Amino acid sequence: MEFKKLSAPSLKDLFVRELENAILSESLPIGAKLPPERELAAQMQVSRTVVNAGVAELAQKGFLEVSPRQGTVVADYRRNGNMNTLIAIMDYRGGALGKGEIRAILEVRRALEHLAAVLVIKNASDEALVPLARLVDELGQAQTPADATQLAFQFHHELAFAGGNSILPLIYTSFRAPIELLWQRFCRKYGVETLYQNTARLFEYIRGRDEKNAAEWIDLYLGEAIEGRFQIYLE
Repeated sequence: MEFKKLSAPSLKDLFVRELENAILSESLPIGAKLPPERELAAQMQVSRTVVNAGVAELAQKGFLEVSPRQGTVVADYRRNGNMNTLIAIMDYRGGALGKGEIRAILEVRRALEHLAAVLVIKNASDEALVPLARLVDELGQAQTPADATQLAFQFHHELAFAGGNSILPLIYTSFRAPIELLWQRFCRKYGVETLYQNTARLFEYIRGRDEKNAAEWIDLYLGEAIEGRFQIYLE
């Protein structure tokens, strides 16, 4: 077995993490003004170089707004954030998602799956559906939540790709970590077989070019996860 090299976080990384946690916990609420960099460096006992680099990174992540005349304030990151903001939110508390975040991810996933299914039904050739059929078969043979989760992601990523929209697969990839986390939780609570049945039924509607039933099935099984009998908010 080979072990990875261990490395301690830099002072800049620690500074960024400290302020991110303060912002996401609302200890630093949106609109709050930060002290000047010199004062902040003195309070946190780091150099101004560390503070300057950390503030720049937090601004890039969407958490801070820097104005030459008005100073630095906590940005409205939920309204004006970017993908880096989303990743930071997902990493908050070690990836332990709250009910609000889980519901939001499932709602976004429902919208994405509607789009992916419609595009595949309208645009994909029968040949393009062959990899999807293979992934469904492999999912039916999966023995562990980890294996089932990887196959389910591959199925939905291939579904997004087969529809012909070049951006949709990239969006799926950006959501991979939280989606796989929720699928694993689903499999532990309700079994790998349930995930397989949901996926297989969706594929049957897609293979039959049945847009109406595909849309209704997506609404049903994700609706059950959001507020029905297959909720996954708690372990």
